[in-house]
Amino acid sequence: MEARAGTERPPFAARAPAWALGLIPLSLIVGAAALLALVGAPGLGERTGPPVEELAIERTVLRPGEIELTVRNDGPDAVDVAQVVVNDAFVPFTASDGQRVGRLAATTLGIAYPWIEGEAYEISLLTSTGGTIDHQIPVATETPESSSHFFALMALLGLYVGVIPVTLGMLWLPFVRRISDSWIRLLIAFTVGLLVVLGVDAGLEGLEIGAAAPSVFGGQALVLLGALAAYLALAGVDSYLSARTAPAASTDPVDRQPPAAAGGAARGGAYLALLVAIGIGLHNLGEGLAIGSAYAVGALALGTFLVIGFALHNTTEGLAIVAPLAKGTPSLGRLAALGLIAGAPAIPGAWIGFAAFNPSIAALLFGVGVGAIARVVWQLVPAMRDERGRALHPGAIAGLAAGMLALYVTGLVVPV
Repeated sequence: MEARAGTERPPFAARAPAWALGLIPLSLIVGAAALLALVGAPGLGERTGPPVEELAIERTVLRPGEIELTVRNDGPDAVDVAQVVVNDAFVPFTASDGQRVGRLAATTLGIAYPWIEGEAYEISLLTSTGGTIDHQIPVATETPESSSHFFALMALLGLYVGVIPVTLGMLWLPFVRRISDSWIRLLIAFTVGLLVVLGVDAGLEGLEIGAAAPSVFGGQALVLLGALAAYLALAGVDSYLSARTAPAASTDPVDRQPPAAAGGAARGGAYLALLVAIGIGLHNLGEGLAIGSAYAVGALALGTFLVIGFALHNTTEGLAIVAPLAKGTPSLGRLAALGLIAGAPAIPGAWIGFAAFNPSIAALLFGVGVGAIARVVWQLVPAMRDERGRALHPGAIAGLAAGMLALYVTGLVVPV
């Protein structure tokens, strides 16, 4: 009996390869779903009451004598657009992909209507079941056509509101290199305060856009998902670089800070400056989206006041980039690269905002900006610490307040 017991085969779980064990639950789930479909899913197909009809307006385009709406089915049931009402009057319309809009499908409605520049319009889409989907145009203005002239204009606008102001703000570097350690810590805190306001602004903007996006794609949750993805991605990059770079090898001058702060800036100010530039760049990408989409509907007041407003607002971002560099001697090429990283994303953002604006993508990108800024703030906090290891010492608190106030005040002059 003992000999036979010694020759018993091990259980299946010990003999089977790992991939086979992983496929067993998956196979059972697929089999159960197939069985449910084979028997007709009894009870699940029975519906009572009217269908759930939801349409999201993704884009509005105005041309002389025509209003064009791109709508997407945001609900579980197909929607038949039967009639269109503009300011209480029934009007003729066409549908590019048919009047019946299936789940997740989209169609473009061409509404023949002699709208007047500057007037407000309320549009109601009547479905075949009698439901209504309302959409408002606060101020009607013709949508500019995409052209090479437009892309050149958006590029120029991106330079005005992104690259030039940020680069001008970086001219504070000689001043930053001449001040004491305590003032360096105050400027780092100023940078953190500035980034906090940028993050809050991007988050609120993303939530507002996400509220108008189709909820089936995530809606406002896309802001959170984008923020988490960006934060984790930057954290992963940081961990990778930490494993490859020994802290002792850093010669960059945020090493002026005391040992208590060294952990947060082990690789020095050049690395922190790069992180700040990335965070600001992603925020300016979202800012470019807002500019492009506003330009598309004629809601952007182009002119000298706009340029001056953004110049004042974004110049503080340049100071935030050079603050971690302290006593460093970065080359002009590196400074130019940092300025482009921070300011240039406003250009493609403006292009996308006008030519291919999608509220779901915009909400996700704003969330990415929030996550990147949150990671940068986390990296900068140790550099605020004083000789006693305190992050929230009086100088840091003053810097935080000054940074938040500066961005808030300069933001008041931006006419967007």
